[in-house]
Amino acid sequence: MPRRVDHDERRRQITDACRRVVARDGLEAATFQAVAAEAGVSVRLVQYYFGHKHGLLVATHRAVIEGSAARFGGGTPGGADAGSEAPPPRAVLRAVLAALLPLDDARRADAVVLAAFHAAALTNEAVTPEELRGAPRALVDLVAALLLRARGDGTGAGEGSGPDDGARLDAARLDAARLDAEVVLASAAGLTQGVLAGHVTGETALAVVDRLLDHLVGPG
Repeated sequence: MPRRVDHDERRRQITDACRRVVARDGLEAATFQAVAAEAGVSVRLVQYYFGHKHGLLVATHRAVIEGSAARFGGGTPGGADAGSEAPPPRAVLRAVLAALLPLDDARRADAVVLAAFHAAALTNEAVTPEELRGAPRALVDLVAALLLRARGDGTGAGEGSGPDDGARLDAARLDAARLDAEVVLASAAGLTQGVLAGHVTGETALAVVDRLLDHLVGPG
């Protein structure tokens, strides 16, 4: 009886190979031939799953983003054991930001791949900015929510205020948190480039993250 093919696993095998090719040789090197050779499959199989190079590249970018998200589990890096106390919101936020920095081989490779995609999107080569936009926006929302939790800012009207006043206050807090999230993520992006270029050490990058969080949510 023929073995049943796991199509999701086959796609992961190919996008993982594409990630390695891009990290090693750049985005332009990610041809069907190179990716097929890296994955140990036929060019025809790559074409079967992705159709054309653009489809392969978009799927690879999505795989990198999903891999990054898995490292911090939607805001609970490492997870908490069943029955254990949840970590403080500031610690969760710090862990999310640390997961974005290229502090080990896997994160460094992902950072190189994402940088290659972003550079290509600036000139609409291979991918467009719109195709890369969804993940950063979701990350802003996540960091904004964590900032609100770390500050102890709940939602809902304050004492003695009407529903309209409470809604306006909540909206103002959320807007401020999103702007601060943009600051945090812009800083993380700059630190990532510094670490990749060797201008910033991992220890310094984490110290900068801690200092920024001290300013935004108070000392840990």
